[in-house]
Amino acid sequence: MSLGYAEKLSYREDVGTVGMSEIFDPNHLLQQKIEQLALMIEESKHLVAFTGAGISTSCGIPDFRGPKGVWTLQRDGKGVPEASLPFHRAMPSLTHMALVELEKRGILKFVISQNVDSLHLRSGIPREKLAELHGNSFREICPSCGVEYLRDFEVETVGLKITPRRCSDVKCNSKLRDSVLDWEDALPSKEMNAAEKHCRMADVVLCLGTSLQITPACNLPLKCLRGGGKIVIVNLQPTPKDKRASLVIHGLVDKVVAGVMQLLKMQISPYIRVDIFQVVFYQFRCVSERKYAKWSLRITSVHGERAPLPFIKSVEVTFPERPELKSAILEKQPFLLKREMLKTRPFKMVLKVNFSDGCGCPFTSIEFPVNFQKQTDSIIQDKNVVLQKLKDTAMQDECCGQFSLVEKKILSGLKKEIATYAGTTNLVRYCEFTSSKGFGDVKWVGKRERKEVNVKDRSKLVDYFYRLEHQEEDLKKNEEADLILVHRVSDAP
Repeated sequence: MSLGYAEKLSYREDVGTVGMSEIFDPNHLLQQKIEQLALMIEESKHLVAFTGAGISTSCGIPDFRGPKGVWTLQRDGKGVPEASLPFHRAMPSLTHMALVELEKRGILKFVISQNVDSLHLRSGIPREKLAELHGNSFREICPSCGVEYLRDFEVETVGLKITPRRCSDVKCNSKLRDSVLDWEDALPSKEMNAAEKHCRMADVVLCLGTSLQITPACNLPLKCLRGGGKIVIVNLQPTPKDKRASLVIHGLVDKVVAGVMQLLKMQISPYIRVDIFQVVFYQFRCVSERKYAKWSLRITSVHGERAPLPFIKSVEVTFPERPELKSAILEKQPFLLKREMLKTRPFKMVLKVNFSDGCGCPFTSIEFPVNFQKQTDSIIQDKNVVLQKLKDTAMQDECCGQFSLVEKKILSGLKKEIATYAGTTNLVRYCEFTSSKGFGDVKWVGKRERKEVNVKDRSKLVDYFYRLEHQEEDLKKNEEADLILVHRVSDAP
């Protein structure tokens, strides 16, 4: 959940019950319930996941109704809580990635989410198997032709309002709208119909990290009961639907899901984030001037030259083979450099692209040669192949920071070159985990440092990017909790 999203919503006094105390099942009972849930999932024929804000708190995104949730703090006059990282850099939790693994194996048939953080899509859940009931802060929709645009930046508005961009289809060109609902907006029929259909078909609806208070979404899991299905609720607070559930588990969602995945002998794949940007080089037309060339260099978003580029902090431009040329530091958007130079002398620029907070690698360097006397050729590669190679390399190197040219378009008539680059900017691993005994002590350190643990059995090591500080504090206070968390952000070598 985005803090910006909460602030953009219209005011509403009644937001349901907030601030209830969190409940932790005793360790032995929790283990029994995890085993029971694993068996239910293994035997299920049509498993549906119904998710709420609680599955994203370990990603650094505050929830709404927890002890330190957005609505809870606003009720107490404390304003919105602080997020541990920029919203656009939030990465999927262990639970998000476990759901992806269950979907790949054909066990999980559909995901219904009340979240607007786009983490299900980022993790790899196919769009056709996902209903985002309240919208997506990173998705725009064309109201005319229905095309969806998934962005790497948070869309500026909520409430299905018009945004600054238009549909890229030249035949349409309609103004786009955001997809996030405000309080009074009706749930989108397309999403709601798919959710209802799968809930009716489900033999197990797994509710993860949701208070089940917001109607009509909270009534969807109940639709499985008529066909003999069962409801499972995993949440730290009681919900109004607990009495209708076959199993209620009071524990951290990541801890429960990790235990289930271990019992099912399923390994959770790493999350590798790939970001894309463009370098646009343009030579101005100048009929009278033959000796000099005026040109511009711009680093832009793939979503348009005016679209935000939140993961880039600054760009340093140098000319290593031409020391007499002045270097430049572009510190904010638009990252634009204009120069005038002799046409007869080729040169090479080195672009040091510095990434923003939340990226696992601090920068990347790109060589960009320029020759006004010689026209270069376009380069078109299969984007999916390039991205997969980058991910494979990141896995092999066990770090992020690999970048590659995806394509280069030469618009000779306009004397314009557009080069698209892609690179891995985050790598998160999720290794084996157990909720039973056998762990050593945990050393709680800074939220962006690596955590070291002593483990009696190394096969039980959890390597997980876990950032939310108030959960760490709660765990330390709870003697029953034995969750082992290891933060690891892989940096470029």
